[in-house]
Formats: sequence, C-alpha cells, structure tokens
Amino acid sequence: MVPYNPLIADRPTHLDLKKDRGLTVQWADGSTSYFSIPYLRKMSPSADARQLREEMARNPLTVLPASIANQKGPLVATGAELVGNYAIRIRFSDGHDTGIYSWKYLREIDQQPNERSQ
Repeated sequence: MVPYNPLIADRPTHLDLKKDRGLTVQWADGSTSYFSIPYLRKMSPSADARQLREEMARNPLTVLPASIANQKGPLVATGAELVGNYAIRIRFSDGHDTGIYSWKYLREIDQQPNERSQ
C-alpha cells in the first residue's frame, strides 16, 4: 500500500464548476467532493466572510451585509480562476470575489469527506 501523502492526495485532478449549481472536485487520491454554490459562498475563506460567520454564531440576529441581503435572483458563480497551483478563486453574483479556496481548505469544509487510505 502506498502511504498517504497530503501534498499529492490533496491536489485535484479535475475541477467542474457548474455556475448555477456547484463545484465538483476529483482528487488525486481517487475521492470526489461536491460543494454547492451557496455553501461555497457561506464558507468563503475571506476575512469578511469569516468575521460574519463568527458574528452569526454569537448572535443569530446579526444583520446581513447589503450585498447578501439585497441579492436579486439565485446566487450563482459568475467565474473562477486558478490561483497558482494551490487554490481557486470564485466570483459570485452578489459581487463577492475575495475568497481564495485552497485545496487544503476545500478538504476541510467537505461536508461528506471520503475515506482516505492512511
């Protein structure tokens, strides 16, 4: 058995972004992850999104920023770009585009992590 190597296993071999649905990631270790667009936006690693999640955890009645509260129509991805060989940046229809989703971070927020050989 080949030992688990996070430097290799945590790299995607294929990315498939359906702008109105979500991002499917096929990983080098053979597993697959799926992230819906609303979930990716909610879990954005940007400082402002992280601060909002923390505030909402402390106070469920937190007022949402205007860009989120006034969203017209469904939230969709408007584009994406690779950031070096370690991440993807996704632009959303509410104007948010500062979150850089590293491969490691995507593994961390995967709601249904697949079994990995260790």
